[in-house]
Amino acid sequence: MKVKIINKSKHELPEYKTAFSAGMDLRANLDEPVVLKPLDRKIIPTGLYLEIPPGYEGQVRPRSGLAFKHGIGCPNSPGTIDADYRGELGVILINLSKEDFTINDGERIAQLIIARHETVVWEEVEELSDTIRGEGGYGSSGIK
Repeated sequence: MKVKIINKSKHELPEYKTAFSAGMDLRANLDEPVVLKPLDRKIIPTGLYLEIPPGYEGQVRPRSGLAFKHGIGCPNSPGTIDADYRGELGVILINLSKEDFTINDGERIAQLIIARHETVVWEEVEELSDTIRGEGGYGSSGIK
């Protein structure tokens, strides 16, 4: 699929790192390093602007290496980029570790997935069909 993109960053376009990768790495586009203190949240600019086709969304997800090694994540994961948004793609990062973390220009900070979605048309009814689970909620299916 083709997605229109404007790259105002100093970096290459996002790309798939392997043949079967689902996501493309997003890079920080910074004039100077940004320090995330423990529990700090900041929006990190990417310099990218997208025109996602209708019926699709962009999903911004954390990078597993940053999460495991440094406690850096995306608090609204996955963050959604709607098809009608035309502003700069920013990545909300949070530092869940006990140490400061410095984000440098060009650092891979998150991954982007373009995914199809459906648009719902509600059908109001008086009752729903029965299932074995019924109204069983959290933990209702057991431990094993």
